[in-house]
Amino acid sequence: MIETVTIGNLHWSHLIRPSEEDLKALQSHYNFHPLDIEDCRTLENLRPKVDIYDDYLFLILHFPCFNETNTFVETKEFKIFWGKDFLITIGKSHWLVKDLFNAEKTRKEDRVNLDVVTSDDLFYRIVEHLMEDTKKLVDRVNKDVDDCGKLLFGRHAEKIIEKISITRKNVILLNTMFKPQLVLFNQLQSGSIKGFSEKMEDYWGNIMDVYQRVWDIVEDDGELISGYSKTFDSLQVNKTNEVMKILTLISSVLLPLTFIASLYGMNIKLPGQDQSESFLILSSAMILIAVTMVIYFKKRKWM
Repeated sequence: MIETVTIGNLHWSHLIRPSEEDLKALQSHYNFHPLDIEDCRTLENLRPKVDIYDDYLFLILHFPCFNETNTFVETKEFKIFWGKDFLITIGKSHWLVKDLFNAEKTRKEDRVNLDVVTSDDLFYRIVEHLMEDTKKLVDRVNKDVDDCGKLLFGRHAEKIIEKISITRKNVILLNTMFKPQLVLFNQLQSGSIKGFSEKMEDYWGNIMDVYQRVWDIVEDDGELISGYSKTFDSLQVNKTNEVMKILTLISSVLLPLTFIASLYGMNIKLPGQDQSESFLILSSAMILIAVTMVIYFKKRKWM
């Protein structure tokens, strides 16, 4: 179903999971390129891009959100047909665009003057709204990265591994999501991609500034979480080595004692076994051997 809000001469239509009839109606009314309509039929996420035509632009943008468990970052795809007097937004389930559309529809029904005049103005407002939400999400992921750094020396290894793994997955997804769009927004700022209103040219720089700051945070977080992961692995390997070292030293001390105990436990005639002091002598010898080995290990700084 195609819902439309009319703002003066500007028409904003929003579709969620458009049907085949909806797409055919769009192509018939606006004469959109068949490949753009085909992209709208595709259910899986496509690579961010912009197709420039004489009378409209077709954009595919990606913005992040958390999943239902509020743990993992997911990609929400946002498709836009952007013309001089119309804007058509298409998304599988992007709640932010839908909420913004419903807010504009309510204001229209209440006969409140809308603060958008051109399609450029409306597109800027939508992207700005999405960028504000994106920045909040990136700030939370950034905090998770800082928490991972603080937990490195904790005792609960399983929880630390889980935290680092989840955070690293989120940072990698944000990185792969933002990187291809950096060029797109840069082209919009530089004027390589032109809108339909000259007065909006200065505003694209604001979007690019916010996007650049968000990208810088994600890029730094990627390096940090990678370093934290390697540091944690090194700490775990070092702990394992320390445990193995202690067990080896204990085994080394017990080895000659075990040999002596096994030797005198055999049912054969051994020197000194008939003497009453043999147990005391043997025990003292074993203690002396153990103490000597411990002193030797400490002197060599092996323990």
